[in-house]
Amino acid sequence: MKIQRRTGKDRPLYMISVAAELAGMHPQTLRVYERKQLVEPQRSAGNTRLYSESDIERLRLIQQLTQEEGVNLAGVMRILELQNQIERMQIELECAQEASTLTERRLVTEINAVRQSMRADMVHVPKGRIVRRSKE
Repeated sequence: MKIQRRTGKDRPLYMISVAAELAGMHPQTLRVYERKQLVEPQRSAGNTRLYSESDIERLRLIQQLTQEEGVNLAGVMRILELQNQIERMQIELECAQEASTLTERRLVTEINAVRQSMRADMVHVPKGRIVRRSKE
């Protein structure tokens, strides 16, 4: 299953014949890739496969890996799986960084509040000027 950040590139636009031509492969190859869950085209109300620009990019990557790099489909599946894992981890990292920034800001505010409250209680006494109370 692939992670998608919804953008204009994820809109389903192309029927299988157009998608195959854009990706430089046979429509039957797209069906095979769908069965192997390498690509997940959306479906129209009439159950027609519709591919997005993101799907076309993915198909081109699969084509490059298999034709130019000599990677078999099992290897392609693993590469795509790792890419999805990286995307998920990047999203988690961004969320953690945002949470860290918010926490840091909150701590700075709290530290400044504590410092302000303590200033009223602190009195500067120059060295050697301590006055001691006499015992009565």
